[in-house]
Amino acid sequence: MTVTALWFDPTEMLIGGRWLKPAAHLPVENPSTGELVAEIARGGEWEIDAAVAAAEAALAGDWGRLSATERGRILARIGQMVLARADALAEIEAQDVGKPLKQARADALALARYMEFYAGAADKVMGETIPYLPGYTVYTLREPHGVTGHIVPWNYPMQIIGRSVGAALAMGNAAVLKPAEEASLTALAFARIAMEAGLPAGALNVVPGLGEEAGAALTAHPRVRHLSFTGSVGVGSLVQAAAARNIVPVTLELGGKSPQLVFADADLEKALPFLVNAGIQNAGQTCSAASRILVERSRYAEVVEAMAARYRALRVGPAMADHDLGPLISARQKAVVEGYFAAGSDLTLAAEGRIVAEAPAGGHYVAPRLLADVRPGHRLAQEEIFGPAQVVIAFDDEAEALAIANGTEFGLVASVWSENGARQMRLAKGLHAGQVFLNNYGAGGGVELPFGGIGKSGHGREKGFEALYGFSVLKTVAASHG
Repeated sequence: MTVTALWFDPTEMLIGGRWLKPAAHLPVENPSTGELVAEIARGGEWEIDAAVAAAEAALAGDWGRLSATERGRILARIGQMVLARADALAEIEAQDVGKPLKQARADALALARYMEFYAGAADKVMGETIPYLPGYTVYTLREPHGVTGHIVPWNYPMQIIGRSVGAALAMGNAAVLKPAEEASLTALAFARIAMEAGLPAGALNVVPGLGEEAGAALTAHPRVRHLSFTGSVGVGSLVQAAAARNIVPVTLELGGKSPQLVFADADLEKALPFLVNAGIQNAGQTCSAASRILVERSRYAEVVEAMAARYRALRVGPAMADHDLGPLISARQKAVVEGYFAAGSDLTLAAEGRIVAEAPAGGHYVAPRLLADVRPGHRLAQEEIFGPAQVVIAFDDEAEALAIANGTEFGLVASVWSENGARQMRLAKGLHAGQVFLNNYGAGGGVELPFGGIGKSGHGREKGFEALYGFSVLKTVAASHG
């Protein structure tokens, strides 16, 4: 069996505008079946060093000479071409990552939108003039870092390429991208599209490989001037340590244990789809998943039963069949999630979805679980499961809700469901999170909305205009003219 919809050789890597054959390869597995369906390049230290050199050459050459407006026009063409191939990209992602087709297509559309957004923003980044002493004119410039390194995870490769690589290119950096070894195909497809759209050689380089080989080489490279990493806390710590040795800034997005707070005055009919979908989307393999549902005690039983009814209707199956949930990414991740389920055997199983009968035996399927009567300090209420599980926790008042919501090491996203405007404002300020949503969750994806966390959810911001500041350096110029 092979991956359908491919129009390129997945065994090649892109370095300096050339598609190169590696000496070694890695297998590609379809999570829906467990079958090996392709091979990708196994890049390492040599390939990363060549990619960094190619990026430097691009900055000194055609790419570095382009104006911001010209960079924006190239990104706009890339976005249009991504949009034209959205269906093919969705098919590739579904087979490579196990994401249901409708979710994979939404990711392809988001990638196109990121390119559109950053295309329009490329020539809108401006400096400032600063009032100073008589006889001086002082102003600031925003300049690219130079070579930026991007390590992208397997759960949302297209979206995270869009928000990190798109912003970096808009600011005039040259990028070296190391996609996750479990999910490299759409990264390679995007690189093909970018080259077809006229992106100068070396502006984007893609080196697939293992994290401990290609990833480690990229984070430790002395000529990479900024790193963007999305992934686990443990690996993020290693990335930051490697960057520190070169005194290089890092943007880290490391996951979370995000809560939705449901008060007695909440519009439950409006809230219910968000309460469930934000937890089980992409089989729960989402950094910003709403894995904790906090409910005021007077409506606790009602919310649990309403969510349980939706859970009982959930179906899990092959990605191409486009059910509610697809498989987990790998047998290893399935074992991790099942380990958490075992650790939660003392909790009340309020409801469980169903794996469809036609799901292949070799696929990595897990039925989603809704767990009730959970203590705030329980392991399943504190640790990121990264699978289709949500815990429901009761609270008595606003102060207790805030304490429970802030009572983990993470701080990525939070949501408040209440018709009380004063409460909304208090909690928006009091919640420890990089994003807070009032009477919604996720705001439809929000390409325009700066995204990132606090605590062990990481630091720095991507998405929106704020990302352009992160992918640039501020220079102050003070001119004395008498």
